[in-house]
Amino acid sequence: MEPLEKGTLVLSLAGRDKGRLLAANGSDDRNRVLVCDGKERKIERPKSKNIRHIKVLDAKLEQDAFRSNKALRRALALAGTENSGGN
Repeated sequence: MEPLEKGTLVLSLAGRDKGRLLAANGSDDRNRVLVCDGKERKIERPKSKNIRHIKVLDAKLEQDAFRSNKALRRALALAGTENSGGN
């Protein structure tokens, strides 16, 4: 699988953050993705997750969502309400 672009939305499938919406912040190798949410995992210290433990969503955040942790939390909350419609 090719590396995810910064801002790609992912859903955690395993771990303590299971079911949480996260934003990809890059990758450290081809099997691991760096993710953050602005609260538990800050932009400055992203979590490295195995690619098999996330579900890549079609949505993507704008780059200005990464200007601060607060902006990232707001963007994820907005994206979460848009992605949950109908489910």
